[in-house]
Amino acid sequence: MFSSLLIANRGEIACRIIRTARSLGIRTVAVHSDADARAAHVRAADMAVHIGPSPARESYLVGQRIIEAALQSGAEAIHPGYGFLSEIADFARAVIAAGLIWVGPRPESIEAMGLKDAAKALMQQAGVPVTPGYMGADQDPARLRAEADAIGYPVLIKAVAGGGGKGMRKVDAAADFAEALQSCQREAAASFGNDQVLIEKYILSPRHIEVQVFGDAHGNVVHLYERDCSLQRRHQKVIEEAPAPGMDAATRQAVCAAAVQAARAVSYQGAGTIEFIADASEGLHPDRVWFMEMNTRLQVEHPVTEAVTGVDLVEWQLRVAAGEPLPLAQDEIVLAGHAIEARLYAEDPARGFLPATGSLDQLWLSARVRIDSGVEQGDAISPFYDPMIAKLIAHGASREEARLQLMEALDDSFVAPLTTNKGFLYECLADADFAAGRVDTGLIARQGDALIPAEAPGQAAADAAAARLRRDWLGWHASGQARAFRQGLFGFRLNRAPEERIALWSGGHMVLGDSAAASPLRSDMVGADSVAVTERGQGRIFTFHAPRPRPGSSAGDGAILAPMPGKVIAVDVAEGDRVSKGQRLLVLEAMKMEHAMAAPFDGTVTRLEAATGAQVQVEALLIVVEADKE
Repeated sequence: MFSSLLIANRGEIACRIIRTARSLGIRTVAVHSDADARAAHVRAADMAVHIGPSPARESYLVGQRIIEAALQSGAEAIHPGYGFLSEIADFARAVIAAGLIWVGPRPESIEAMGLKDAAKALMQQAGVPVTPGYMGADQDPARLRAEADAIGYPVLIKAVAGGGGKGMRKVDAAADFAEALQSCQREAAASFGNDQVLIEKYILSPRHIEVQVFGDAHGNVVHLYERDCSLQRRHQKVIEEAPAPGMDAATRQAVCAAAVQAARAVSYQGAGTIEFIADASEGLHPDRVWFMEMNTRLQVEHPVTEAVTGVDLVEWQLRVAAGEPLPLAQDEIVLAGHAIEARLYAEDPARGFLPATGSLDQLWLSARVRIDSGVEQGDAISPFYDPMIAKLIAHGASREEARLQLMEALDDSFVAPLTTNKGFLYECLADADFAAGRVDTGLIARQGDALIPAEAPGQAAADAAAARLRRDWLGWHASGQARAFRQGLFGFRLNRAPEERIALWSGGHMVLGDSAAASPLRSDMVGADSVAVTERGQGRIFTFHAPRPRPGSSAGDGAILAPMPGKVIAVDVAEGDRVSKGQRLLVLEAMKMEHAMAAPFDGTVTRLEAATGAQVQVEALLIVVEADKE
């Protein structure tokens, strides 16, 4: 085994790799950009090397700087984590050429599976079933449209170099194809530097089933069973679990055997994931599961596989990279219990899941479950990278036990002042179809706003905040004595009488709390004048004053503000144009995703501040729409 390792990544995956490396006695080297100079992964490593400015394209995506950092620090091996350079064959070759150990598959394997169209052709040759579609080199829009027409709608346009849900569009009708293709190609070019696409038949009741595979340099290839990643929002995974709900022995045998066959076809070494799409309209069946793609790296959701197999996949990666054989044979890998993972993000579900950035002034995460995180209280979520805060992983003897455990963990965690998807995750887990295992990739879209927590706090949360204020902050006063307090914009009175009420503000909404009521909800003091309360996973801060309203994508007066820093990539209107409520006005690109800004009501564009190609900051004025007079 080598004695030192550089992790060419950041955030939670860098921290995760450091933990395993340290347990094996391996010295760890972190790399960091300007923005990450004091990040958790830098603090956790034995040594850290600066590699460039904050944008990833100038730091984490510059392979030569990472190799120089490894040589400078005396590291013997490089682990790429996931994302960034983890699936770039030329980077793997450069690492090996520099005399370093590459903790990943052979560059040839990465290349063979790197483009979805080539990978599908290879799998067809290997006898692995693939979904119907077009994977040709001819990218003329007319040819692509003709192929989509021949396949039959709905179809899915996918970037051949895609991943993470980026560069992917569902098209329901021929009339929508041209616009969807252009949007997909723009996003693919921005994210992957490659705008080529393929077209697949869209499965109407799809399940996303993936199999963890592992190979070594001695010709051994095994699987570690399947995961279900069907709960998705816009093709991005939200909650993952292992094993897949409703998976019978025959289907498991077929899909896992196909995954091993696919890995053998490219002489695979290291950790990889074979992704399949299943038609679950009549349950899971062996002949209704098709190969989609292979991810030649560790997956974000790998902890659920670790939980149900007892295997440390990062340790296996390090051992295989060092030339050792796989630690276990296929018949020694046992499936035990059920695990579910939820991805906790700094984002606002009520505003289209727009990313949130800023300081994590309050952060506590449940001790009930495994937590994989790359931030701590006091750290910040940067606008330069993925806004993930943590992954929460529950493991139980049954799926129901794991589900309830994860819901309790979400209720037992709190993040402030950043808005998060925590309440949304709770509602997903509480959904009746999810609880019953009736999951497909369209579940979240079908449920719509039912999974989005209300912005205004409920009475139970207000009462819990009031009770905590009385107990911990204001204290108990003599019977009949009252004290008046005034902070911010209004005052309130409190004494021991149960009929007294406390006036509180939460997220711009004034509520009244029962000052004497006991509550089962989690509540904690988080400042001299604030209480944090968690109800159904949704965290709220109650204060004595009305805080400044949060910026939104559109103000009541028709001023369209930038909800985050980003680049304007399309402007659809001009000053003087008449617009209808919901009509797209412009498209903002941030964190490699496109965000459409729409008219808040029927009216006229009276001011246009945005220009295509412009970089804008959060709350920058983009457009003003004047409402029609009634």
